[in-house]
Amino acid sequence: MGGADDRAPRTTVVLSRLPATGPLYRRALRGVLPGGRRDPTLPATTLTVAGVQVDRGHLADYDRVCGFPLTERLPVTYPHVLGFPLALRLMTAPDFPFPVTGLVHVANRITAHRAILAGELLDFSAYAERLRPHDRGRQLDVVLVASVAGAEVWRGVATYLSRERGDGGGARRDEGDRPATPAATARWRADTRVGTDYARVSGDHNPIHTSRLGARLFGFRRPIAHGMWSKARCLAAFENRLPDAYTVEVAFKLPVPLPGTVSFTRLSDGGFTLHDSLGRPHLAGLVR
Repeated sequence: MGGADDRAPRTTVVLSRLPATGPLYRRALRGVLPGGRRDPTLPATTLTVAGVQVDRGHLADYDRVCGFPLTERLPVTYPHVLGFPLALRLMTAPDFPFPVTGLVHVANRITAHRAILAGELLDFSAYAERLRPHDRGRQLDVVLVASVAGAEVWRGVATYLSRERGDGGGARRDEGDRPATPAATARWRADTRVGTDYARVSGDHNPIHTSRLGARLFGFRRPIAHGMWSKARCLAAFENRLPDAYTVEVAFKLPVPLPGTVSFTRLSDGGFTLHDSLGRPHLAGLVR
């Protein structure tokens, strides 16, 4: 499954500007209404947009919400939110095989080839690949690439799960023995505003993060934090000790309920975890 999608020739669609996310989310919400079956193949389309400029006010707001210091260097997670409207346009297109509001972001990998400065103009491209089976449904990757003057400087791969095997969502726990609770490097209080503030700066207004009712529709008792907020908050805790070029990948485990308290642990091998007071993992990450 998915092999034919990856080998098919791609059609490049050039946009004149980044799309507005509001109309895309209204389209996404219509996509969860009952209707005909979708074609279970990925679109052979690459969306591109050139000359995206960083709004320094928006960058400062993002830094505040995620805990980064304000500098001329973009946080490694910032191009994800800057180019997110392009990825959302791809995932809300009629030929995308799954309703975007029902997808679960289960893993994320970012590669920074060098530091990116706030004054640089970025060209973005987005496409989907690697539709594959999973024991709870199907997975796929949405790839977002940022380039400067024709050279790739940043690449993000977001892995999503479409649940199709009777998985009720919510707080599904990892099976097996629970590991010992790691010693916390830091503890953070994530209040309800984390969901709405991150939605505002990221453009990701999925109601599972901002509304108690929206969360309940997808099996959660209360809103949950965006996974990319959790990843960004962890990387902010490295306090500028990261190199200019590196790859950071995370696997999202249990959701972070809002409000809640989370513990961050930085490991000696480049790994890091975010977990609750009982040691249950919210995410596990690695910098290399």
